[in-house]
Amino acid sequence: MPVVFVPHGGGPWPFVEIGFPEEDINRLADYLRSVSAIPPSQPAALLVVSAHWEEPVPTVMTSEHPPILYDYYGFPPESYEITWPAPGAPALASRVRRLLDAAGIRNDADSERGYDHGTFIPLKLTYPKADVPAVQLSLKRGLDPAEHLAIGRALAPLRDEGVFIVGSGMTFHNLRAFRDPRAAPVAEAFDAWLRDAMMREPAERSRRLEQWASAPAARAAHPREEHLLPLMVASGAAGNDRAVVGFNGTFGGLRLSSYHFGVATS
Repeated sequence: MPVVFVPHGGGPWPFVEIGFPEEDINRLADYLRSVSAIPPSQPAALLVVSAHWEEPVPTVMTSEHPPILYDYYGFPPESYEITWPAPGAPALASRVRRLLDAAGIRNDADSERGYDHGTFIPLKLTYPKADVPAVQLSLKRGLDPAEHLAIGRALAPLRDEGVFIVGSGMTFHNLRAFRDPRAAPVAEAFDAWLRDAMMREPAERSRRLEQWASAPAARAAHPREEHLLPLMVASGAAGNDRAVVGFNGTFGGLRLSSYHFGVATS
C-alpha cells in the first residue's frame, strides 16, 4: 500500500459554508475525493494519524463502532450532524500496538475515542460510503519530529498487510493568518522549503524534517506544530520510498501541499 499525507482543511468544510473562496474549497475537495484511487486495490483498513489527537504515548482507538467527535466550535447546527459511520478495526489496533512494542515505543489504547474532524471530514470525501474500517492513532505529546518518524517506521509493515496509512494535518496552520493577505508570502516560503525537503533522498528528507523548525517562516507557518507531525509519521512509514506532491494549491488563500509515497509515477 502507498502512504499519504493530506491537508484536512478547516472545521466542517466543505459540508457547511466557512467563508473561504469557492475555488479553494472545490479544488481541495476534489483532491480528497481522488485519494481513494491512490491504493492499487481497496484497502483492508485505514490507519489515520490526525493532528487533532495527542496523548502522553501513541494511543490507538479500539472501538468496533467509533462515534463522531465534533471537536470544532462555533459552526452552524448542521455541522454537528455530519456522520461518517466507518467501522473500527480492533484487530488492526492490536497489530499497531504489537509493532510499536517491537520497536520499543510505549503505547496505549482507548476504547472510547471517536473519529475527530481530522479523520471524518476528509475521509467522508475520500470514502463517502464509509465502507473501509478505520483506526486512529494519536500523536505523542511533546511533538518531537524524530519520535514521530520512528513511529512511522515501526508501522511500515502494515503496508504489506493491506493497510492504507493516512497522515491528516496541514502544511500551514496558523489560524490567525487565514484571511490575512500578509500571510500569503509566509505560506509560500515555508511550502517551498518543505517541498524541496520532501523531494530529497529519504535519509536527507528525514534529516530535514527533524530540523523543520529552522526552515524559513517555520514558526510563522506553525506556531504549534501538531498539524505538521502527521507528515513525520507518514514519511517514516514510507521508508525508502520517494515522495511526490499530490496536491499543491491554496485554502483560504494560503499555500498547502499533500504528499504521496510508494505510488507509481510516469
